[in-house]
Amino acid sequence: MTDEPVRTYLDAASTTPLLPGAREALIEWYTSGGVAGDPGRIHYDGMRSRVAIEDARRFVAGMLGCSAREVVFTSGATESIAAATWGARARDPQRQHVVFAAVEHSAVREWSERGPFSVVGVDRTGLIDIDELVAAIRPETGLVHIQWGNHEVGTLQPVEQVTAACGKRGVLVHIDAAQAAGRVSIDLASLNADLVSISGHKFGGPTGTGALVVRRGLRIPPLLIGGDQERARRAGLEHTAGIIGLGAAAAEITETRSAIEAQCRLLTDSVRSWAGHAEGVEVLGADADGSLPHLVCLGLDGLEPQPVLLGLDALGVSVHSGSSCSSESLEPSPVLEAMGVDADRSLRVSVSWANTAADIDRFTVAADQVLAELRALRG
Repeated sequence: MTDEPVRTYLDAASTTPLLPGAREALIEWYTSGGVAGDPGRIHYDGMRSRVAIEDARRFVAGMLGCSAREVVFTSGATESIAAATWGARARDPQRQHVVFAAVEHSAVREWSERGPFSVVGVDRTGLIDIDELVAAIRPETGLVHIQWGNHEVGTLQPVEQVTAACGKRGVLVHIDAAQAAGRVSIDLASLNADLVSISGHKFGGPTGTGALVVRRGLRIPPLLIGGDQERARRAGLEHTAGIIGLGAAAAEITETRSAIEAQCRLLTDSVRSWAGHAEGVEVLGADADGSLPHLVCLGLDGLEPQPVLLGLDALGVSVHSGSSCSSESLEPSPVLEAMGVDADRSLRVSVSWANTAADIDRFTVAADQVLAELRALRG
């Protein structure tokens, strides 16, 4: 029997391995005895759940530099984005217009396109033009979306400038921080953002968890109604265990983020260095200083991504294509299209707390082999 290759997981921008602290918190909760009571009840079992949820809320707030009362637990960034977009429009029928960049996540794009909208372009690195964004704001604009960092190429956006410009014009700003939370330093208290969405599984928390930060004093109608959970901001019985895991991950990241960020930066710098010498490979997006620490998008000259992905997978390396043609859709990547680069041929390599230099070595050796074999077949 042939031994299975050592697996090297380099798709952490999609989902990240559970942090040890989150795993331990979940195990303790499920094995500590007692009933996971409804946190809305005043009996012992309910209050036990309530205390655990509020502890987790404090941990998430600490990671983000905001007040615990501003944190609304959700099922993830997709729901948070929906709640932010729908809530901003429902808040003011006269301000239905939404502005977003062409490189935003599909959850932002598709919710924004349910009403009047304007799309702001980007340069070849994926960076928005602040002047173009400001020019797109109208009297009827109710919300501007901006990513903290892009999910395909990692380019960091000028979120401070965007919140300042929109604040002067009385327009709400939603920041998609799904890729940034737990990866870079975030201090929402000094940013003056109105709405911020995060997803737990992107930084080592459980899947199915996330949060929408709603600036203190801002009132938006809830997307989910039918109960008074989350101070009537999100109906439905709280996912107590998941929230506990999310809080534990946030607490661990608050203590270790700087070290993990430096570790991830070294690993992605190694990928960038390899790409600089590999035939037909280029780094897409901003340079390292202008990018998230954990991901690199690579353009592939003349090679389709599917056989590259399959070849790497056969050698035990898991990566993703920056183009959506590698998943359910056969459409080119709208992010890369907006940047004016090849939207059909790319790889995204992304790392987490769990990766080491040995993982990058395995990737580069495997990539050299796969790319050479495919180019030989092409002739």
